[in-house]
Amino acid sequence: MRAFVFPGQGAQTIGMGKALAEAYPAARAVFDEVDEALGETLSALIWEGEIETLTLTANAQPALMATSMAAMAALAAEGVTVEAASYVAGHSLGEYSALCAAGALGLADTARLLRVRGTAMQEAVPVGEGAMAALLGLDFETARAVAEEAAQGEVCQAANDNDPGQVVVSGHKAAVERAVEIAKGKGARRAMLLPVSAPFHSRLMEPAARAMAEALDHVDIREPKVPLVANVEAAAVDDPVLIRALLVDQVMGSVRWRESVMWMAAKGVTEIWEIGAGKALSGMVRRIDKSVATRNVGTPEDVAAALEALDG
Repeated sequence: MRAFVFPGQGAQTIGMGKALAEAYPAARAVFDEVDEALGETLSALIWEGEIETLTLTANAQPALMATSMAAMAALAAEGVTVEAASYVAGHSLGEYSALCAAGALGLADTARLLRVRGTAMQEAVPVGEGAMAALLGLDFETARAVAEEAAQGEVCQAANDNDPGQVVVSGHKAAVERAVEIAKGKGARRAMLLPVSAPFHSRLMEPAARAMAEALDHVDIREPKVPLVANVEAAAVDDPVLIRALLVDQVMGSVRWRESVMWMAAKGVTEIWEIGAGKALSGMVRRIDKSVATRNVGTPEDVAAALEALDG
């Protein structure tokens, strides 16, 4: 049994998806449609721009989705559709890519939603007031206790449960800095602030959650062709009404990635394909469950290798 998963912010690189667009007209058409939906040539920024500009949340989110959808278009051109997977899942913004891949959201709608989401998340908290930090070498319960101890009347939450030894905390900058020091005292192998511009997946994102609720009210969400393993549920959902609500909850809620992978493995998933840029999710999967095989699909060579593996 196979699952397709889609990366989140941090995987972006200049040039991602360009080889796919050059090799597959269907992949090129994805970037063209995203450009048209946003009213700008995001593809030029992705392929030839400055990494600092691409990394801005409002750009990175639709750009990573477009790259993932280009990879899906390349696979489809070779006869491999989303139905080759039993489940789809995505890390944070990757959840939108997963829903688009599964036909629950249209491509243009997904691009516009992610532009709204990225802008709203960026603007929810003034720059410098929020922060995120990675705590390495602590399990989730210990990391959550660290966050609670560090809060001291401010916001500090366990935001991303990525794998058995990597938890990201998010909230007010001073509280997150306290969490880094407390984590070191509790035996964390490493604890460091992350180069992000806002405290994602924390209660400080409430203005962004309201913005997403409003934006999602104007978008058609269909039943996905393949169930989505949702970030905040760590279980499969396919009801459009529930999906809409979970996309709002996800802005402030924890990304339960470790539990999501464990849930899929328990359901019989033995192979996970990471569709799009980077290899971060594959690394997490291997640390969560070594018995689950991983494959990356982000270049024409990756597509060819995936086809060969299926034929084999």
